[in-house]
Amino acid sequence: MDSKKIDIRQLTLEELTHYFTEIGEKAFRAKQVYEWLWKKSLTNFDQMTNLSLALREKIKDKFEIRFLTIAASQKSKDKTIKNVFKLSDGAVVEGVLIPTSKRMTACVSVQVGCGLACSFCATGKLKRVRNLNPDEIYDQVVLIDKQAREEYGIPLSNIVYMGMGEPLLNYKNVLHSIDKITSEDGLGMSPKRITVSTAGIAKMINKLADDNVKFNLALSLHAANDIKRSSIMDINDTNTLEELADSLRNFHRKTGKRVTFEYIVFKGFNDEIKDAEELADFCKNVPCKVNIIEYNSVDGGEFQQADFERVDAFAAYLESKNIIVNIRRSRGKDIDAACVN
Repeated sequence: MDSKKIDIRQLTLEELTHYFTEIGEKAFRAKQVYEWLWKKSLTNFDQMTNLSLALREKIKDKFEIRFLTIAASQKSKDKTIKNVFKLSDGAVVEGVLIPTSKRMTACVSVQVGCGLACSFCATGKLKRVRNLNPDEIYDQVVLIDKQAREEYGIPLSNIVYMGMGEPLLNYKNVLHSIDKITSEDGLGMSPKRITVSTAGIAKMINKLADDNVKFNLALSLHAANDIKRSSIMDINDTNTLEELADSLRNFHRKTGKRVTFEYIVFKGFNDEIKDAEELADFCKNVPCKVNIIEYNSVDGGEFQQADFERVDAFAAYLESKNIIVNIRRSRGKDIDAACVN
């Protein structure tokens, strides 16, 4: 990429319109280019066939399109596909296609690395290098959708922001990417099909509420008492369960949306009925459902997946308290995709 050129996808439609009028072109040219970039996901100016050759050359002199490529892919026995995406600066992130009989889901990343260092997470062992731009998140969705169509003949139905990085620490870019994915000027997906997963940053959950977002929110909980949660998630030291509960109540009050609690049941750590009781009490804070997640062990890690009997008993207790529970089996185990269904 030419560092002297401007990445055209960093411009708003208004800024693009200003550029075209400044060079003596009609304002509608901006709308045409914007549609090529976001609705049709083109990465080559030469393919913008409703522009004259002379205009295309003029655009190419000033702008470039920086985009992701798939550097490597692995397909699991269960048909999950893990992708390594190479960014324009050479950095890499991962994104996963998770096919099931009911849906086709893309799991996307929001940061190169992660700064939260949750002790059970492979990405947490990497330092955070930088946030992804909106177009870098959008490109993951475009490429995984293309992969779903080519491999399985089915388009994406769902998107989960559950890959590398903490979405609420890249707030502006994450919301901008969702705007592009859901806009009629973009991919036109319903925000109801999108879930953003957070480790729990209370002030940013309150900001989601203030912004009245239309997508779904999931909280990676994994323990419903502060001592246990802080021992595996440092973020809990500054975002206690009480603070999170307040922000989640505010989120539900302003958006009307049910929250999902993600809960990995670790062997010998949080797999007792007492832990289920604490979780059931926490669920009283806000209308919610619980996804119990099977754990993919991190190499050299201290945590292991709980016995299935314990998981079933845990789920049964929650159901006895009229809590909606789904047990999400791990997908892509043989390719270290660490994803859930």
